[in-house]
Amino acid sequence: MGCGNFFFILVITFSVALITYNIIMSANAPLKSDFPGPYSNGFLSVDPIIKMPADRSKQAKKSFHTAVTSSDSVYNTWQCRIMYYWFKQHKGRPGSEMGGFTRILHSGKPDGFMDEIPTFVAQPLPNGMDQGYIVLNRPWAFVQWLQKADIKEDYILMSEPDHIIVKPIPNLSKDGLGAAFPFFYIEPKKYESVLRKFFPEDKGPITNIDPIGNSPVIVGKESLQKIAPTWMNVSLEMKKDPEADKKFGWVLEMYAYAVASALHGVGNILYKDFMIQPPWDKEIGNKFIIHYTYGCDYDMQGNLTYGKIGEWRFDKRSFEAVLPPKNLPLPPPGVPESVVTLVKMVNEATANIPNWGSY
Repeated sequence: MGCGNFFFILVITFSVALITYNIIMSANAPLKSDFPGPYSNGFLSVDPIIKMPADRSKQAKKSFHTAVTSSDSVYNTWQCRIMYYWFKQHKGRPGSEMGGFTRILHSGKPDGFMDEIPTFVAQPLPNGMDQGYIVLNRPWAFVQWLQKADIKEDYILMSEPDHIIVKPIPNLSKDGLGAAFPFFYIEPKKYESVLRKFFPEDKGPITNIDPIGNSPVIVGKESLQKIAPTWMNVSLEMKKDPEADKKFGWVLEMYAYAVASALHGVGNILYKDFMIQPPWDKEIGNKFIIHYTYGCDYDMQGNLTYGKIGEWRFDKRSFEAVLPPKNLPLPPPGVPESVVTLVKMVNEATANIPNWGSY
């Protein structure tokens, strides 16, 4: 009987060891960089698995890597230069858990700012695949970067060129959840019938889809490595779907990220203090980022003239083909703190970035 028990224990021990080995080997299979794979009921039936570094003991556990996707246009490039300037100002300050920085350049070729900004060159989608919606290159660029780059940090902040960091950013994610800014115009419940094509009912309630885009989001690197290929596939499938394309428009890729995150069971802390968006948000308060996506138009009495070009204005779209000049005029008295701070920070960056007048 004793020998029998010993043999039984030996078999069980060997079986557990074999199962564990198979799990480890499966988890370390190389990432496939293919384009969209097979779909089943509107969502990925199989996701590529990304090989993780064998030795993770030397990696920081709470610092995060900031990644910004960009084209090589004048418009995107000057924004990235300003964004990176302010990243460097805040990185080493108290309270910061900001680690490395990468501009993911999805033009397919190096540009003249490789020495100024740490850059990874990604390939764009094949010609015509984005259907004129250049933002579709973003998830594909992230897939390439996550596959090929040596990212030391365990977390990633996905940011954008038109973000200005106003104070040191800590790692806001915790307990396996991402930290994301909630957008009022991302409304999963409103568009449930459309989203069910990509997030079937057996995946859970529609409320599992958070009202977020991919930026700003701080998320674990391992989670993002799972999400990114799905994000790419869902974005392309949404663009090919006439109803989804019409309903989601310019925020289609944002919905695709929210769906991909939910498909992989990665929830998010909705962090309203992540950023402000002038001119609607008037005070900096405890926010970390200024997102200058909207035009700021005022008369000389400091009154907002939204929808009408103001006597004083700052709109990034005024500089699609040229760089903003140094020393932009400050807003008139009465304009909110957020707008005044934005222009002052742009001016400080352009005054200190070497060779600002060149492109």
